[in-house]
Amino acid sequence: MRTFIWSAVALTAVTFSGPVLAADLPMKALPPPAPTWTGCYVDGGGGYGWWNQDHFLTSPIGTTVTTTDGGRGWLGRVGGGCDYQVAPRWVIGALGDFDFMNLQGSNSPSEIFPAAGPGITPITANVSEQSAWYVGARVGYLLTPSIMTYISGGYTEARFVQSGEFQTLGGAAIGFGYPNFTAQGWFLGGGTETAVSDWLPGLPAGLFLRTDYRFAEYQTRNLSEANLTTGALTGNVEHVSPFVQTITTSLVWRFNWTALPLATKY
Repeated sequence: MRTFIWSAVALTAVTFSGPVLAADLPMKALPPPAPTWTGCYVDGGGGYGWWNQDHFLTSPIGTTVTTTDGGRGWLGRVGGGCDYQVAPRWVIGALGDFDFMNLQGSNSPSEIFPAAGPGITPITANVSEQSAWYVGARVGYLLTPSIMTYISGGYTEARFVQSGEFQTLGGAAIGFGYPNFTAQGWFLGGGTETAVSDWLPGLPAGLFLRTDYRFAEYQTRNLSEANLTTGALTGNVEHVSPFVQTITTSLVWRFNWTALPLATKY
């Protein structure tokens, strides 16, 4: 009987003290959530761009040599995309951007046009790149959990607008011109993207700063000269091959980003 009583007391003590002992044990801290670049973003910013075009003219009386002209100016950029972190240091993603700009330049001489008098007169036209859009992919490498360097590439189209032709000397309009045109091509680029909160802790964790360089080469367009009044073609055809470079800085908002622990590093 005495053995039974002591066994019951011991069982009761274990039953009631078990939860208390477990509660007294220190809880193991959960690790902070690992930062990830997987997710989508939007971006907007601006920068500087310059374009050049190699061009030559074919006409009923012959072919001119190839010359190069171009334009310069400021631009704005808006876009977005999605990334996927495939490994601790590697990120792949898709992007889409639109540039709005007025990169002004010239097409000079666009041809040598016979003047009313003896000799020949150099002819010029104003040309500007008005817009461009890009779709493509990028591959990034994480220097730290919040700093990525990347390369990008894909498809692009750009819109160019031209004035009527005028005499290079004196600026008198001649009544002829080449059409506005859209060119298709490819682009390659690269840059870096950094969490702004790394160096300005008071700002939102999802805000990033991107610096991007991009080179685009477009297919040759064959542009027929026309009388600006009647639309009649002159027989002159200009063969234009544009290529464009841009440098931009943009703010990026990443929807899924969380603040990094201060001690997080590779």
